Amino acid sequence: MQTFSETGLKPEILESIEKIGFIKPTPIQAETIPFLLNSEEDLVAMAQTGTGKTAAFGLPVLHKMDLNAKGVQAIVLCPTRELCLQITADLNTYANNLPVSVVPVYGGAPIHNQIIAIRKKCDIVVGTPGRVNDLIRRDKLDLSSIRFLILDEADEMLKMGFKEEMDAIMGETPDTKQTLLFSATMPPDINRMAGKHMNKPKTISVSRQNISNDDISHEFVVTSPQNSYQALRRIADITPDIYGIVFCRTRQETKDIADKLMNDGYNADALHGDLSQAQRDYVMGRFRNNKLQILVATDVAARGLDVDDLTHVIHYHFPDDPENYIHRSGRTGRAGKKGISIAILAPSETRRLGFLEKQTGKKLTKRQIPTGNEVFELRLKNHLKGVAAADTNQFDLQQYAPTIEAELQDLSREEIIEKFIAAQFNRLHKDYSQSADLNVTAADRKSRTERSPRTGGSARGDKFARYSINIGAKNNLRPDVLISIINRQTPDRKIAIGKIDIQSKVSYFEAESSHERHLIQAFKKARFKGQSLMVQSMDGERGGERGGSPARRTYARHKRN
Repeated sequence: MQTFSETGLKPEILESIEKIGFIKPTPIQAETIPFLLNSEEDLVAMAQTGTGKTAAFGLPVLHKMDLNAKGVQAIVLCPTRELCLQITADLNTYANNLPVSVVPVYGGAPIHNQIIAIRKKCDIVVGTPGRVNDLIRRDKLDLSSIRFLILDEADEMLKMGFKEEMDAIMGETPDTKQTLLFSATMPPDINRMAGKHMNKPKTISVSRQNISNDDISHEFVVTSPQNSYQALRRIADITPDIYGIVFCRTRQETKDIADKLMNDGYNADALHGDLSQAQRDYVMGRFRNNKLQILVATDVAARGLDVDDLTHVIHYHFPDDPENYIHRSGRTGRAGKKGISIAILAPSETRRLGFLEKQTGKKLTKRQIPTGNEVFELRLKNHLKGVAAADTNQFDLQQYAPTIEAELQDLSREEIIEKFIAAQFNRLHKDYSQSADLNVTAADRKSRTERSPRTGGSARGDKFARYSINIGAKNNLRPDVLISIINRQTPDRKIAIGKIDIQSKVSYFEAESSHERHLIQAFKKARFKGQSLMVQSMDGERGGERGGSPARRTYARHKRN
């Protein structure tokens, strides 16, 4: 299939998509659309964000809709409000010439308005699992006669804890429906769900289109954790026309970083789960319309935020899951334009580079964080170029010559130039004139380790302590999964993780010793796949010749409490 016109889609649909520039299908569309147009079988499709999934399922479903039928014919489940609204907007665009009504339902908005919209006329419901389940329990949404069930980003919905809601919703649908499951990954839970709720589905998988995009430059810088924000500032300052997303790990961190950027004069704002729907819409509207240069967001909050022309994706932390790195990075470098994906790494995080590169198939290039003088000189140079290129014909300067001469008559030509430059750049020069080099090199790390006192026979110095956790390879534990567990249990801390050693039934990892008490406490009630988790300090065991090290005694106090 070379073009959409060869698919056999209805003329009304072809006319709508031609208006928005759809000519050649993406790989997932080329595989999926012909299958769905000619089959009633269930489908499992693996594809990344940004590969055209909505059109892949939306166009054939719209083609097969019974335009004379009453009631809901299709339901699309997705993980977030943003993605719900994005899918709704796309489906409405595709169905512009058809008498089809698409209703979005999601939390954070008045449920009564959504009930009214469903009652009036509703052919397709697009919703988040929580709100859809709520409407079913209230007997306001009847799915007993639907023909199509679409699960978009099914892996994300399971990660977010929607399994029970999804099971309940699917239990309300008829066995005769066609189920379409789209997912970036195929973890065991997805396979189990497909086995339970789908009938011998066909599987379609496309390559990681976004990550292989040659228009994206994949880079990283290395700095101490306490310098991460200053590194972010320098990346922004050396790119005055930056238009990008900064991804953070937690809601609180998102708020903190956005507040710092705004206080420092950057055109930035935050997108996170604590915002009301009206606030989220306002922030996203400003960003989409280029009224914001930098959006600071969590992965979940940014779901469904499709914005063209992004110059940068900045990872304030490495994402826990390599798939998230793919999702994030694929937001830039679109439509033939160049983009940069750059990660700000703590020294310990560089250990994960090899694993990430192996999983994504993409090499990350190390870049130097620019020095303060380099940032200042580049900004000055760009400003002077702008002054030299300024259009002086916009108004009659001579009209204001008396006022200008009166105010500047006591200054020489050189002094006037100095004053104009100083007025524009005093703050920037103050910030950067005495700023330190933020780059951390291998020599720096070695020097710090050699200067650190040894404890308990450890050769790592006192920055990292060694811990054990009571799960391992038999629990399907991987390094990225362990890091994700640690981050989930300690969302309010930025804890650097060192070496990870996964064995059969137990695993060992290094983490900053300064966070030991908080780390152990955070795991007291933690569970993984139904198993209680326990983290212990291993350094304390090796230091036990004289009654145990302070680390070991800390753990003992936690047990007694």
